[in-house]
Parts: sequence; C-alpha cells; structure tokens
Amino acid sequence: MNSTLAYDAGQFNWLETQWESMYEGCNPLLVTGVFAFLMHEIVYFGRFIPFFICDFIPYFQKYKLQENKVNTEADYWKCTKHVLFQHIFYEGPLIFFFHPMAAIFGMHVTAPFPAWDIMATQIGMFFVFEDFYHYWMHRFMHWPPFYVKVHKVHHEYSAPFGIAAEYAHPIETMILGFGSVGGPILYQIAAKYVFDIEPVWHLHLITMLTWIVLRLFQAIDAHSGYDFPWSLHNFIPFWAGAEHHDYHHQAFIGNYSSSFRIWDYLFGTDKKYRAYRKRQRDERKQKAAKQKAQ
Repeated sequence: MNSTLAYDAGQFNWLETQWESMYEGCNPLLVTGVFAFLMHEIVYFGRFIPFFICDFIPYFQKYKLQENKVNTEADYWKCTKHVLFQHIFYEGPLIFFFHPMAAIFGMHVTAPFPAWDIMATQIGMFFVFEDFYHYWMHRFMHWPPFYVKVHKVHHEYSAPFGIAAEYAHPIETMILGFGSVGGPILYQIAAKYVFDIEPVWHLHLITMLTWIVLRLFQAIDAHSGYDFPWSLHNFIPFWAGAEHHDYHHQAFIGNYSSSFRIWDYLFGTDKKYRAYRKRQRDERKQKAAKQKAQ
C-alpha cells in the first residue's frame, strides 16, 4: 500500500484500526476492488429503497414531480437488470482499475485518515469539477447524432426513478464516469507533481470512497422523481436535485448539470425550466384562490 505519512498504530481510532485489519495480509488491490464494488452496490440500491417504498404510500404521492406518470413493475425489473449488467461488466472493472491507477500517482491508502476539514475541502472541489464536466459532456450528448445512438438509452424513462440514474449506454457510463473518477486523480497529480503541496493534502482512498457515496446519493436523489419539503434544494438554493433534473427527463432538453444549478443559469439552458415552474406556481395559486372563494 502507498503512504508517505508516518503514524503510530496505537493512535488509530476504531475505524482506522478496522481499516488496517481489512488490508492486513491481503492483496490491497483486491481488497479495495471488492470493498469499493460492494459499497457501490449497497449504497446505490439501498438509497433507492426509501423512494421505492414511497411509491406505495398514498400520502407521498403529492410530492411526485410527475404525478400522472406511473412506472410499472416491468420498468423496475428492466432497469434493475440493465444496471446490474452495467455494474458487473463495465463499472466493476473500472472500480478495480482505480486503485493501481491512483496508487501510481501517490494516493494514500493506509491509516491514519485525513482530517475532516481536508476531506471536506477536497470533496467540495470534486463536486465542482464533476458538475462542470458533467454539464458540458451532458450538453454534448444532446447533439442529435450522439443522442440517437447513445444518450437516448438514458432518456427511456421520461419520469425517472432512483435506480435509473445509471441506466445508460456503456459509452455514456464511461464518459460521464470520468467526472467522478477523473477529478480526484487530476487533483492528486496536481497536488503532488504540479504544486508539490504537503502530503497531508494528497488524496486518500477513504476520501475517494466518501466522495463516491455522496455522489451516488446525489445521483439517486436527482432521479428519484420526488420533491419533498426536506429536499436539499429547499435549504441550499443552488443545489439541483430532483426538482431540477426531473424536468430534463420530462422535456428532454435543458438542465444539464448534475449537482448545482449554476451552469444552467449562467449559460441560459434553464430558461424553459424556470418558465415552466413559474406556470406551475401560478396555476397552483389560481386553484387555491378559487377554492378559497367557494
């Protein structure tokens, strides 16, 4: 395992001790690959479960963004089989390849873990990089020749549900996947070889895994089809979420960003979305006024 940090094993916390035990006497590339793949599957499908349950509870239907569109059991099964095939035969090998690739550039693997403020700063940078990259690549994917042959697969569900987040053509999976994996690798290259910053700021595997968990949460939420009062965009105005991305699936255009609303606003690709939401708000106000007058 690659690490240039000096440490005293007696100072490890419980989580760091378990981390070291997981790697002890084992091939680190195999351990990372298996652990990361299982983590990906558990988080990806596990995060979808609450939204799936909401589909069967009448109370939550008022929070559906497209109330008139109902996804069938056949939709869920088709999506699940496609996604599992993608995960095993396309994303799986890429996950196993990440460790040796990142280790070449000096990624840390062993304990101790980075301080929380360092991890938070790095993950914040990864979010910004991925969102900017995703915006332009996603916008390119709506170029008609590419859309018809590749991106159209992802748009099969005009009213998306959580696990449809990675329902896509393999080419799209690899192109957009670089936004999540390439950002951390480019960061590590810049940190070590370009700016030569101190080792504590180098990429650590635990930071990478934490980033992937958060990215999966973001992707599942954005495709959930639900906009709850507690959805993140209600507290962070520039966060995209399902309320923003669901319109992209509904209208097949605009709102190309993944996490933030900034790029769509700056480049004017959310104008139709904002006009649509305004009409919805006006219609709700008119309906409420009529009910009050009765």
